[in-house]
Order: sequence, then C-alpha cells, then structure tokens
Amino acid sequence: VQAARRVAAMTMTSKERVCAALEFRQPDRVPCGFYAIDYDTVERLIGHETYVRNKARTRVALWEGRRDEVAQSYIEDSIALYRKLDDVLDIINLWSELYPVLPPRGWRPEDPPRRVNDDTWVDGQGRVYRYSPLTADITLIEDPHKYTRQFSPADFPLEFPPAPEDETIYEAVDAIVREFGARKYIIGPFPFAAELVLLGGFERGLLEMAANPELVDRAVASEMAKARAKQAGWRNRGYDALLFGEDFAYNQGPFMSLRMFRRFCFPPLAANAAAAHQHGLKFFHHACGNNWTLLDSFMEAGVDCYQSVQASAGMDLARVKAHTYGRMAVWGGARLEYLMSGTPDQVRQNVREELEIGAPGGGYLFGTSHSIAVGCPYDNVMAMFDALVQYR
Repeated sequence: VQAARRVAAMTMTSKERVCAALEFRQPDRVPCGFYAIDYDTVERLIGHETYVRNKARTRVALWEGRRDEVAQSYIEDSIALYRKLDDVLDIINLWSELYPVLPPRGWRPEDPPRRVNDDTWVDGQGRVYRYSPLTADITLIEDPHKYTRQFSPADFPLEFPPAPEDETIYEAVDAIVREFGARKYIIGPFPFAAELVLLGGFERGLLEMAANPELVDRAVASEMAKARAKQAGWRNRGYDALLFGEDFAYNQGPFMSLRMFRRFCFPPLAANAAAAHQHGLKFFHHACGNNWTLLDSFMEAGVDCYQSVQASAGMDLARVKAHTYGRMAVWGGARLEYLMSGTPDQVRQNVREELEIGAPGGGYLFGTSHSIAVGCPYDNVMAMFDALVQYR
C-alpha cells in the first residue's frame, strides 16, 4: 500500500509532465506530442473523413465558402482524436494541427481561384495551383509575375493602426481548449511575424537578400510592425505555450550564411520569442533540416524548445541535447523515415533508442522528427504508440 501511494504521488498530469521536462527536471515519464498528425492517420483513428490536417480539402472548402463546415469538423474531429489518444498525448499543438486558423464567422472568399480541371486552379493574377498526391496539399506551381513584380520601400509601411483580431477565428481553438486545457499542455496559434521574408517567393526571395538587402531589411521591419499591431489586442485563450515554424535549412545546412540569418531572420525570431514571454508563455520553434550553425542563435533569441531534431539531416539527438541542455529543451528525434518506409520493428527500436537518449534529466519531449505525415503506414504509427507506452 505504501509503495502504491508513493507511485501515485509521483504521477504527474500531462501539463505537469511537460513543464518538468521544459525546466530540466525529471518527469515521471517522457512527455509526448507531435508537431502534427496528418489527416489520413486521423481518419483511421476516428473512423471517418475529416478536414483536420487535410490541407487540400480544407483549402478547396474555404475557396468554395464552406467555412462553417470546416469549423464543425475541426471541433468535433479534433476532440474525437485527442480523446482517442488520451493515454499517449501530453501536448496538443493547435498551431499546426488546425491548418489553417479559421476565417471569421460569416466570411466569404473574394475572387477565389477558378478550378480548370480535377487538380488545377488559376487565380485572378494568373497564378497556377496544383494538387500534389504526394503531400495531399495544393501548391503554387507557376507565378507569371515571379521575377517581373517590382518592390519598393513604399510597399512595406512601418506603422500600422491597432488591428484587433475577429475572435471567431479561434472558434475551434476555444472549443478544444475548453475540453482539454485543464489537463493537457496546449500550444496555440498567435499573430507572429514571419521570420523568413522572401520577396517574390523562395528562389527570388533569397536572391533579393543578396542583391537588395536594404529593401529586405525594410520588408522585415514592416512585417514585425504589422505583427505588433495585431498582437496589441491579443489575449491568451488558455494556452501554455506558443509555437512558430520556419524552415531555415535543408539536410546539408541553412539556406543562407550565418551573417545573413542574423541580419534578416534573427530580429523577427527574437521578437516572436519576446512576444510569447510577455504573455507568460513558453516559445517553441519548429525548424526542419540541419540547423547546427543556428542553434546558438535560437537560444540567444529566447527559444525555449526546439522542435524537429532531424537525425537524417545530421541533427543527432544526443549531440543536440548535450549542446542545448539547460538552455533549450528539444522535442522530436524519432525518425520520420522509419515511420514512413520502415518496418514496425524498426519503428519500435528507434522509439526505444530515442527515449533512452532523451529521457535522463528532463529537457526532452518525445515526437517524430517532423510530424506523423501523410502516407505513414498505420501499422507503423501503432507500433510507435505501443513502443512509447512500453518504454517511456
């Protein structure tokens, strides 16, 4: 009886468990959460179609003005999902799970893209969008003005009037927080500043950083000013933390030099961390790829927890945790590659290895190196959950 009482006294709630790990204290067991669980796994778990993390289906529904239908699915299906995974999940990351944040109630799209065939749309500016079966997303594949569009400082004002948000955009968030906020560690959406400002898209945007750095400086300053105006009237809806995601790197390293990162990306990154801390919230940051040369900047900026830890990009969990321990917690590590194309036994072994590395001394949250992505075999996902329960 005394032993049972001691065990009961040591048992933490999900919220307590995550807080202990973030404070580099040993939790009763390793906390678990995922950057996102994509729709095909969600549908297997809840037993029917959903808009939750179904990016293409959601985008088309919003283009067609079916906002309330999406909202209902977000609420009902997310609650069903988190109930199903109640014994597994400690963290509910609404920032990326509800993709995107809802438009305001009563919203109607203005001049939405026009469907030209089963998988292609064209908007009023001639931009072409196409459905990708690989990612189940709709992406911009052609922009006729990509390299001809001109930018000037006047395009990037530095003063914005206060811009309070229409709170109905948080309709689904509020419903989920009411259901789980007392027990689970909630990460929610927030009006952050973009941390990688790319004028004219990815390729041109990187070229503009080299060719017109002063103009990019102005665009970054404008983005930060716009975010501050939106943040002025923001209130915490019951979150424990905020998260922002920006991929600064690929598998060999960042897309730019450290000097350019410090000039263009560090200021909004630090401002986002400061905004979270001003609201008394932890600041999580998602960044895929090989971010070794950026880790010290992440910590200097005030990131409380770094999410992804992609071993296939050289971000070995043991080395990352050793480098950041006591200054920045880490979340992730389990290889998405095994989850996507390995066997259940490989998944179980990888889960055990990551837990053995991450668990000692706190500072670690279990998760995959990115998300439970589209196309992950269901048996592998279940093997991951089983191994987590067994070894955590």
